[in-house]
Amino acid sequence: MQGSVKLRLLCGFFLLLPSITIMAASDLEREQRLEDEIVDAILDGDPLDLPRGDGGDFLGIYTETDADEPKGAVIILHGRGYHPDWAYTVQPLRVGLIDYGWNTLSIQLPVLKKEAKYFDYVPIFPEAYPRIESAISYLKEQGNEQIVLIAHSCGAHMANFWLDDVGHENIDAYVGLGMGATDYQQPMVRDFPLDKLKIPVLDLYGEHDYPAVHRYAPLRKMMIEAGGNPKSSQQVLPEADHYFTYRGDELIEAVGNWLDTL
Repeated sequence: MQGSVKLRLLCGFFLLLPSITIMAASDLEREQRLEDEIVDAILDGDPLDLPRGDGGDFLGIYTETDADEPKGAVIILHGRGYHPDWAYTVQPLRVGLIDYGWNTLSIQLPVLKKEAKYFDYVPIFPEAYPRIESAISYLKEQGNEQIVLIAHSCGAHMANFWLDDVGHENIDAYVGLGMGATDYQQPMVRDFPLDKLKIPVLDLYGEHDYPAVHRYAPLRKMMIEAGGNPKSSQQVLPEADHYFTYRGDELIEAVGNWLDTL
């Protein structure tokens, strides 16, 4: 979008602020409950405590490929209110992509109360920045030279804010899944940064994804093409919904095959 359109979107958001319940910080207690519920049930991969930049830590799950020469590593960002071993989208990718020669690191993102909506989450998007950077640092320490960021739904919103504010210099490719999903009468407050990305980008969404994801698809495609990387692609996964429910194998294949082109 042009700058004037972006400005109007932002102004509209700030005019709405009085009617929105703004939560200034994420819910660390709920995050800990999520970790306690899943950590002992993790069958594939190793749970990690990664520094989040404020003296505390957050959960990551690192899963290594059996390939003699790993291609690199992917960081996986889950959707709103979920966790790094969520059964749909996240767990299939973090386990399935090791068969394509990639190490995977799925990380816990900031969460709010279950009833929180898109506008509630916007103020805490920056809390994800040090987590993404901590994940990148860990992967580099493990000897991974090529790093890909994969983000789903609200995780993609957080990733897009990070890419817009920080840049893409520390990753080698970006996969956005179901990008553009928000809540009723809560439009996106910032443009996609896809036209700024010179790295390869995969925009993947479901045939039966949310209307907003489909509505923004032509814009995302135009912005990806403006980025100019010949390996970038926009793809639709047949019969899949926003969460790729019961389409884990197809999701792994689509992402894995695209990663093979890098």
